[in-house]
Amino acid sequence: MTSKKKSPLISVIMNCHNGEKYLKESLKSVKSQTFKNWELIFYDNNSSDNSKIEFKKFNEKRFKYFSSKKFLALYDARNKAIEKSKGKYLAFLDVDDIWTKDKLQKQVLLIKKSYFQMVYSNYKILYQKDKSKIIKYNKKLPSGNITQELLKEYCINISTLLVEKKILLKNKFNRLYSIIGDFAFNIHISKSIRIGCIQKPLIIYRLHNNNFSRKNIDLYFSEMRMWYNSDGKKLKNEGFNLYNIKILILKLLLKKILSRLI
Repeated sequence: MTSKKKSPLISVIMNCHNGEKYLKESLKSVKSQTFKNWELIFYDNNSSDNSKIEFKKFNEKRFKYFSSKKFLALYDARNKAIEKSKGKYLAFLDVDDIWTKDKLQKQVLLIKKSYFQMVYSNYKILYQKDKSKIIKYNKKLPSGNITQELLKEYCINISTLLVEKKILLKNKFNRLYSIIGDFAFNIHISKSIRIGCIQKPLIIYRLHNNNFSRKNIDLYFSEMRMWYNSDGKKLKNEGFNLYNIKILILKLLLKKILSRLI
């Protein structure tokens, strides 16, 4: 167990829009962390369900509630939540994901040992269907200067991230994005810092029919195309290979067309 006096404060960013269904499990996974020096910034993005009620059931002084009077694009809301934080480091947890108890502790130890400014980890996928099934995302994760590796196969789940807050203050999420904001940020920042990874899965990513990116293929496609025509072109001019990104965009376009035919 980590002592608060010797450890940096970590601000856990949790953005929520109508996330009551799985919220209790996610909040419990934060409260049960073996690393104890954290605060939770819960940013309620104009929910109309019982998310606030579920949150308030927790009698935890480190849980801090904030809300928006109008609905914001997700990464605009993430930036608003970050503005409320006080930690040296930022971690992110989506309302339907779950952390292992040692998630923060393992990542803090890696940062202290290796002087990374950002670390991420492997994760498990929980397929939330008629019969739930968990599988491990068992790819060998890259570390160091990994821009090209991320362009070849993007493997960073935002709920696995731990990053120095000063990096996000200098390079905020693009507030226009609702799906690919962390992808755009991580690709951009990977060009200037070394990124560390932990091969052990430290979160459970819940995959279900209400995942925002799965429900909004049109938006996913338009955001990826917008990124490709701006940041992507800059990367190509710098000599990076974006072949796999082009394939992804074509797949999204095909899904978009098929969804309109069904």
